[in-house]
Amino acid sequence: MTATFPLAEIWRGEFLESVHLGHAVICDGAGEIVDAWGNPEEIVLPRSSSKMLQGIPLITSGAADAAGLSTEHLALACASHQGAAIHTDRVSAWLDDLGLGESDMRCGPQMPDDLPAKTDLIKTDKSPCQIHNNCSGKHAGFLTLSKHLGAGPEYIAPEHAVQKACLDAFEQATQLTSPGFGIDGCSAPNHASSLHGIARAMGFFSSAHTRSDTFSTAAARLTEAMALHPELVAGETRACTELMRAMGGRTAIKTGAEAFYVAILPEQQLGIALKVADGTTRGAECAIAALLVRAGVLDANHPATLKRMNAPITNWRGTLTGYIRPAASLVA
Repeated sequence: MTATFPLAEIWRGEFLESVHLGHAVICDGAGEIVDAWGNPEEIVLPRSSSKMLQGIPLITSGAADAAGLSTEHLALACASHQGAAIHTDRVSAWLDDLGLGESDMRCGPQMPDDLPAKTDLIKTDKSPCQIHNNCSGKHAGFLTLSKHLGAGPEYIAPEHAVQKACLDAFEQATQLTSPGFGIDGCSAPNHASSLHGIARAMGFFSSAHTRSDTFSTAAARLTEAMALHPELVAGETRACTELMRAMGGRTAIKTGAEAFYVAILPEQQLGIALKVADGTTRGAECAIAALLVRAGVLDANHPATLKRMNAPITNWRGTLTGYIRPAASLVA
């Protein structure tokens, strides 16, 4: 990565011990850069933060309405959930409604991060399945679209109609031709763009409610679904859920693996994208919280904010040893 910029800092007592470097961009509803740190043109893989873009064809194709999908379904299509019952029960029912099953998925099994769900599997000596995968909602959306299109079962193949539709939506929203893709943790292609392109897409989402074309309407519906159901987008104790709750449904935010984060601010018509270069979650969560406070949508003193921004660091005895703080330029 080039020209990285300090986004979050670890302080131990009076000493700056570590710095999380990266890039961040804020765009307005027209896609123009309002603020930037680091290199806006850095080519990045947005990972799971691009699920909203991958969800657009589910709506524009007519598949969502034909399948009678609710806002809960749309939130799950954008989710990186933790495999709690509220997630897996809904995905299972969704597959049943499609006349499909867990074996039709291509995301792979994953042990749930939700402690009760994980404990139950261990106690009953059961193995996790693909419905526990944090991307199972997205894959249920892929299956819904594939069935609607009459396409084949290997919906994660880059040449499949589902993935071609996702790429078209991705490039339309970012207004850039993707230079390529990597294979995500759930086995689907994850297309690259510049950080500016991802922030531009989030800016597009933030102003989508002001337009009535099919593409914009789909973006607005996905944003609304995420804001309505923050518990489905991630889960209890997770930053996406807790911070969206703290903002009272005014925004939609989404993390991606390797310290990526995006935010959609419909009231301000702003979109945010950031990437911490070292891939560390704590740095990304601190930085996104700071930018949300900066934008005026998140209370700096809300408990959910204080868990991530200016959060205390303690040792094994519970002694306060320092703090994780946003870089000064993010809060100025």
